[in-house]
Amino acid sequence: MALIFVRTAIIFFTLLIVMRLMGKSQIGEMQPFEFVITLLIAELACIPMADTTIPLLYGVVSIVAMFILHQSMWLLDMWFKPMKAIVCGRPSLVITKSGIDEYQLKKNNLDVSDLIESMRAAGYFNLDDVYYGLYEANGSFSALAREQKTDSLAVTLIDGGKLNAHNMSVCGIARETLDSFLREQNAKLKNVLVMTVDGSGRVYFQKRGQPYKILRMAVNEKW
Repeated sequence: MALIFVRTAIIFFTLLIVMRLMGKSQIGEMQPFEFVITLLIAELACIPMADTTIPLLYGVVSIVAMFILHQSMWLLDMWFKPMKAIVCGRPSLVITKSGIDEYQLKKNNLDVSDLIESMRAAGYFNLDDVYYGLYEANGSFSALAREQKTDSLAVTLIDGGKLNAHNMSVCGIARETLDSFLREQNAKLKNVLVMTVDGSGRVYFQKRGQPYKILRMAVNEKW
């Protein structure tokens, strides 16, 4: 037991020193290569702590090797700027003044519901609450907010050409009413990228490949 305690303490202090030397990004938002290195370090640290048949030096050397690789990537980024885009990727502008950029969403393996979830986490409850929205290279969502945000929660009725029957029921919107609304907009369900509505009947409507529109429709007064 004492041997395991000593081995664990050595690995702990080695990790503490290495993570401290790697910088603050290891504690906050990490780039993809930093996340991979952190996962590997965690795995390499566990093996010598749990298995006393493995020389402790193997674990320490492996952790130091990960640190050297991290610093090498950092130096390449400093000396050769395109390297960061190659390894970490670039920010993706997913919301513009015209609305949602479906191409950028698909490029990042995201859909409209993922975007809406990210916006809610950032404090934006309607798609037009921001002028611009983007996913940073580390996966975090950033936005340039409008001066005045809407004061009602919007729910999604159509997402990527698919109907959300539950939300329609909550809003008190019949299928016939929605079909009539789509005919007025000269749109088929499969061609609608997103349609949301809030408690006041304010609709955010965007067809694929077109700018969004702000429209109105009747909703359940109790909602």
